[in-house]
Amino acid sequence: MDAHYAFGVRIRLEPDAADVVIESPTVERRCLLEAARPGTDGWLFFRDTLWRGEVSDEAYARRLLSEKLGLTVEAVDFRGLHTDEEYLEALKAEIDDSLETFNADSVTETISKYFGSSLVVDGGNRG
Repeated sequence: MDAHYAFGVRIRLEPDAADVVIESPTVERRCLLEAARPGTDGWLFFRDTLWRGEVSDEAYARRLLSEKLGLTVEAVDFRGLHTDEEYLEALKAEIDDSLETFNADSVTETISKYFGSSLVVDGGNRG
């Protein structure tokens, strides 16, 4: 079972030494965040972070990814949840057991609400 959230991040490289300057200190990269197993602590990350396939609170996402990366994240956008079939089936089952949590009538509605069309079944491919 494998899944991760993919984000595009714009990060700023900041040297510790005052006598060093980095030319073009801002770079854009793809950042991968491992998705918690459905039903375990943290599995509701998508509910708390995404809406219609977009980051719902960019300031929160920037802070979170800045902490995890140890770098200043200036901008962030959601690129997709990359998952394998096993993870997706477990996610759907957990959503089905918790529909009231999502204020939704179905698993399909829930997935659409939070992921939009940004759910990619590719074996959890990190490449």
